[in-house]
Amino acid sequence: MEEFFKAIEDKIRAAGYQGPLDGEALYDEICDEIEDKENGSYLFLSKKDNGDIFEYKVDVMDEEFNLSYVHITAGDGVFHADFDQ
Repeated sequence: MEEFFKAIEDKIRAAGYQGPLDGEALYDEICDEIEDKENGSYLFLSKKDNGDIFEYKVDVMDEEFNLSYVHITAGDGVFHADFDQ
C-alpha cells in the first residue's frame, strides 16, 4: 500500500501543489467519507489545518472506489490532479 499512497502524493505534487501532503491520510479520509454511501459519484470538500481546501471526486462502487480527481485551492494557487488520466 505504501507505493499506492506515494503514487497519490506524486500525482498531486506533479500538479504543482507543495503544501503538506500525506497520501495515506488522504486515502483514509476518503474511506471514512464513503463509508455506507450508495453507489454513485460524490464530491467531498475538506479544509486542512493550513486553510487549503481539497475537493475530491470519488466514484463509489460495490467493492471499491475510484478517485477521479483532487482539486486543491491553496493560498498560493489552484491545483488539479486528475487520477483518471
